[in-house]
Amino acid sequence: MKPADEIKRLINKSDVRTSSQVDKRILGEALEHLEKLKQQRSAGTRPDMTPAIPWRIWRTIMTSSITKLAAAAVIVIAAVLAINLWNRSMPTAYALEQTIQANHTVRYLHIKDFDAEHSAEPKEFWIEFYEDGQVKNVRMQFPLWDSPDDGPKVVVWQENKAKVWFKQKGTLLTVNDQTVAELMLMVVVKCDPRLAIERLYEQERQGKVTVEIDEPSDKAQPIIVTATYLGTDSLPGTRQVLSVDRATKLVNTVEFYLLKDGAYQYIGKQEYSDYNQPIEADMFTLNEVPADVMRVDQTTQEVGLAQANLTDEQVVVEVVRQFFEALIAQDYAKAGRLLEGMPAEKIKEMFGGRKFLRIISVGPVAPHPRPETKGVIVPCIVKVEENGQISEWKLDSLGVRQVYNQPGRWTIFGGI
Repeated sequence: MKPADEIKRLINKSDVRTSSQVDKRILGEALEHLEKLKQQRSAGTRPDMTPAIPWRIWRTIMTSSITKLAAAAVIVIAAVLAINLWNRSMPTAYALEQTIQANHTVRYLHIKDFDAEHSAEPKEFWIEFYEDGQVKNVRMQFPLWDSPDDGPKVVVWQENKAKVWFKQKGTLLTVNDQTVAELMLMVVVKCDPRLAIERLYEQERQGKVTVEIDEPSDKAQPIIVTATYLGTDSLPGTRQVLSVDRATKLVNTVEFYLLKDGAYQYIGKQEYSDYNQPIEADMFTLNEVPADVMRVDQTTQEVGLAQANLTDEQVVVEVVRQFFEALIAQDYAKAGRLLEGMPAEKIKEMFGGRKFLRIISVGPVAPHPRPETKGVIVPCIVKVEENGQISEWKLDSLGVRQVYNQPGRWTIFGGI
């Protein structure tokens, strides 16, 4: 087992958009690249020098609810792997695992991720690595500004499981995260220290990027690497400015700029600190979560409804129909499974005060106003009795989407 990393997400002001097809294509390309590396290692050849997408723009395009956590693994790499800025020569043979083991001496790392508009309250990440450079534990803290709908969140990840504490919602969610390791390996391929600088020079030769390295005569000053990427039809021009420690060859900060209206505008930076300063084990346990929060564990149950031979439009309607049929029958366990795996007692607490009488209508299905949810809206009307009064309950924003990491299953996720 090779534990990896995860994290989150996007530059709010970018005009870039994505889709589930794009997400699948990106992951497919990563796995294809890794397979190519295996074949090349067997043949004793070097990997190809395919250009890398600047990682902060990578975060921008990875906007699905899954990759919001996984894509920000990229922010670890620049700090985690020592970059040799002066040696452009490459060995004739290359092995990914050998390079990680030889160059990755960092066991612990603390990262602060600052946004230009929220510089006083950064996102923070704590990472513990195995001796071979693979990620062992991760803790992530996201402030309110990063996700107003969810509120402030704390995420811990280990052994392909992520636990997400939604402080504002009083909920602890546990999900499988098996794809994170694959995404992490993809990022390592793109940003490996023996390839990163040569890749920049290759892109420079192709006219895609300009690279400037400023090595001050004062040895106490850091080396500054400025990489300016030219814009394309799909990505705006970007610039990264890396500050590299002269002694350790490790990155201290990375500043990010986006080309807008003919000028490079500062959009944020990462600060890397506490290299190899042991992190308390409690940081990765979420022991601070209050005992009375609602706990939803999607790793121990099948959440939602299996699609079987239904079309996407048919299955989302069926999820809603079966959910309200379960409430009519007072089958709160089934209703909970259809509502993201919520406990039966919580469903009873939420809906037990109403008597559900009949489903009046379900649909028509409409696109969700927030595409990043990867869901749809399934409006419905049900007849209910409450306090002796019979009325129609209209839900115009009921959201349905696929269950995270349970392919072919669909769940209600909001709008109630």
